[in-house]
Amino acid sequence: MSGFVDALVIVAVAVLVIARQFRTHAIDAERRWWLAPAILAVMALRGPGIVDSHHRVESLGLLVAEMAVGVATGAGWAWSTRIWRAPDGVVWSRSTRAAAAVWAGGIALRGGLFGLGYALGVRQDSAPLMLGLAATLLVRGGITARRASLLTSSPAPAPTYGDGTPSAPAAPVARPTWKERV
Repeated sequence: MSGFVDALVIVAVAVLVIARQFRTHAIDAERRWWLAPAILAVMALRGPGIVDSHHRVESLGLLVAEMAVGVATGAGWAWSTRIWRAPDGVVWSRSTRAAAAVWAGGIALRGGLFGLGYALGVRQDSAPLMLGLAATLLVRGGITARRASLLTSSPAPAPTYGDGTPSAPAAPVARPTWKERV
């Protein structure tokens, strides 16, 4: 595939993932959360353009920095995502404004790395960016799945005062099945 097609894949995956994460959705900790990052990593590693042959040290340094930004962005995104368990046992998540700030910071850092590479004369392909996105999604998915699995294995927390949920009795109360006359 060409660099243009790779760029389209990166943008499409990022837009789909980001848009989905800012809506409330159920989390299934058992699903294959690692599959999309694995596909992106294979796409990134399939070609020879991941390291510039004329500037090996500089391009490897930029690749390591890109991976570090990807891991940090994924971890920050996962820990700034709100995760809760509904009374029916389903685990839900929604990204917060802090997660949006993490994404903005990650994009700014990636732009800075691109500018640094340009200043150093390193030929940059879309493969390092795709690999960094794969790292972001892998770390975010792993941490989120772990947090969700911890919620499903623990008892439901008691509602707190002022959280907007009606207070529930500690134990189910037996209610008569007939309607009493007044």
